Amino acid sequence: MNNINGKKKKLSPEQREELLRALKVRFEKNMNRHKGLEWANVQAKLEANTEKLWSLHEMERTGGEADVVGHDKKTGEYIFYDCSAESPKGRRSVCYDREALESRKEHKPENNAMDMAAAMGIELLTEEQYRELQKLGNFDMKTSSWIKTPSEIRKLGGAIFADFRYGNVFVYHNGAESYYAARAFRGSLRV
Repeated sequence: MNNINGKKKKLSPEQREELLRALKVRFEKNMNRHKGLEWANVQAKLEANTEKLWSLHEMERTGGEADVVGHDKKTGEYIFYDCSAESPKGRRSVCYDREALESRKEHKPENNAMDMAAAMGIELLTEEQYRELQKLGNFDMKTSSWIKTPSEIRKLGGAIFADFRYGNVFVYHNGAESYYAARAFRGSLRV
């Protein structure tokens, strides 16, 4: 198994059972997010992919409340998004990426969204995925989330984020080096 920050990407049997139990409860409580899918099939896929289970555990540990939002019929993969009501608490106050972090002269945040997502084994949601998520409920009504920024915007020093206000999804920009106590990022994982 790979090591990230000195931690093995493997869960203890107790952690695995606890995570699967939490995911099952959330899955059954929010059937509107995954109509027509069965937990037994999702669980079988998860148990066969221990490294993906580790990534889901990281999503859970940082407050993401991961849940199944789709099934890719071509690949057979289940798609998980962070479904916490507000942007995940354990990932807030981060700038967009390493380049942005290094460009700050003072008051640097502790981390950045892109490196955190990579270390967790997940991807930042794209704008399209973020809009899909918002069709499943109201998310980020008080917070905002960094989303995957097109390279042409990033090359100019910007990064984009999204939130839900006044009954609408808003996508806007900031300097990539900015960070806020109410902004984190939401991720996706395919299993």
